[in-house]
Amino acid sequence: MRGPVLDREEYIEQEYFFRVYRERLLENVPSQEILKTISEEILATTRLPMAIDFMRAEILHSGKISTAMFRLPHYFAPFQAFVISRAEEDESRFEQLTALKILESEAHFRAVSPSMPGLFIFQFECIARNRLGYSEGLKAMMADPLYSEEWSRWIARLAASLGERELAEIVYGASQHLLNRRSTARSPAEKAAAKQQEEGSSSPSPMALFGDQEGRIAKANIGRDPLYFFAALQRQLNYPAVPRSSQAEADENKKLPPFLEARLNKIEQRLKINEMEVKGGIDLTRFYKQPDGETPKLSDLP
Repeated sequence: MRGPVLDREEYIEQEYFFRVYRERLLENVPSQEILKTISEEILATTRLPMAIDFMRAEILHSGKISTAMFRLPHYFAPFQAFVISRAEEDESRFEQLTALKILESEAHFRAVSPSMPGLFIFQFECIARNRLGYSEGLKAMMADPLYSEEWSRWIARLAASLGERELAEIVYGASQHLLNRRSTARSPAEKAAAKQQEEGSSSPSPMALFGDQEGRIAKANIGRDPLYFFAALQRQLNYPAVPRSSQAEADENKKLPPFLEARLNKIEQRLKINEMEVKGGIDLTRFYKQPDGETPKLSDLP
């Protein structure tokens, strides 16, 4: 069941809720205590305090808040419940702190400047970057109340196209930029014939889901890493950035620059050679073999 689009003040309070929940988890405060105290901080004119009370009752019963979010489809979007459920799985490597940070950013986007292309790219990057699963993730996206019926149908067809074409190519195929290129490539006679066909046809003309700029960026990123495509949309069109896992950022910061890593490898090889010389010289017989596969011994040499 598709829920309604909430008022702006609801998403503002959701953003505050997810942020404070994450911050207090970092302070090692139990989830039950967080839900008990934060309900009093939320704006009373919204429906979020009632949702938090239900979540607290559910976490006392099952130990999870995602089950409560799934049972409140008229308030929480299916994608919000899906992200939390992936973090609460027993064998999941997806951190709950990262999930809450994602929902905080998404709630901010919904409150400030919600757009269907921007929300789609944000949610899809969340799934791709954190490996949450395309099948269930696209189902959750399809039922989001912010999408129109046309968008929901397109997302439903997307699951079958991902294995055949990359995302940038799919976005380019559904953009206004492609329609503009096709229109300018037609001759005047072809344009007139196409116009008459559209007027006489009962089926509506194809509508672009993405704008001209999205199409340009998508065309330029066909064949490249999808992360470059996401980054270009964030730079050029101010699309919301997807929060990264703190563990992933820590691992990336630990990596050495390529030139320094190559130099350390050379130093390590030289140290090994010096150790071999100190121990009695380098045994070259290790580096070649006889045609019969046996390594010659020094006593066999003339």
